[in-house]
Amino acid sequence: MARLSHLNERGEASMVDVSAKANTSREARARGVLRMSAPTLRAILEGGVAKGDVLAVARVAGIQAAKRTSELIPLCHPLPLAKVAVDFEALGEDALAIDSMCKVTGQTGVEMEALTAVSVAALAVYDMCKAMDRGMTIDRVHLLTKSGGKSGAWERAQERAPA
Repeated sequence: MARLSHLNERGEASMVDVSAKANTSREARARGVLRMSAPTLRAILEGGVAKGDVLAVARVAGIQAAKRTSELIPLCHPLPLAKVAVDFEALGEDALAIDSMCKVTGQTGVEMEALTAVSVAALAVYDMCKAMDRGMTIDRVHLLTKSGGKSGAWERAQERAPA
């Protein structure tokens, strides 16, 4: 079994030492799906939510969260992100896909930042729409792709990242 990189030789949680790693261009894309009632999705897309522009707020929340990932996930390194994007796509009449993309030139990857952006953007949508639909669910938050670093490129087989 492979040794977990965030455990030291005594089995204790430990931040990985990346000081010997080369600075390389790295990118990660993630996706999550927010399921809701059809009227709630319509209200979001048509700007009919009383609290305001749901997607604009969720986009900013996701970007802000990506930038603060190391404050939320204890063993993540703080990264000087070069780019964070959060986008939305209606999936049918009752689901909203949330996609993120993070880029950095650094010594460690940006997968956690991309996943955090999606997660917090979904939570922001939930917060703004909970009065309309408390039954919303956040589903399938997952990594789509990652590139750069020693391990190179990886892509989820069953789903391609949006262009």
